[in-house]
Amino acid sequence: KLSYGESIFIPLGAKHRIMNFTQKPVVFIEVQTGTYFGEDDIVRLEDEYDRE
Repeated sequence: KLSYGESIFIPLGAKHRIMNFTQKPVVFIEVQTGTYFGEDDIVRLEDEYDRE
């Protein structure tokens, strides 16, 4: 769990999920490094929102 102002590094290929366990709004900022910034490499393991 993260608190206000904290950050986390998610290694390439790591399975991860973002959830908000509070009633307060959350601002999630994703920062990518490298030369490719496409989103066609996303593999959805579970999707409660029926996205493709």
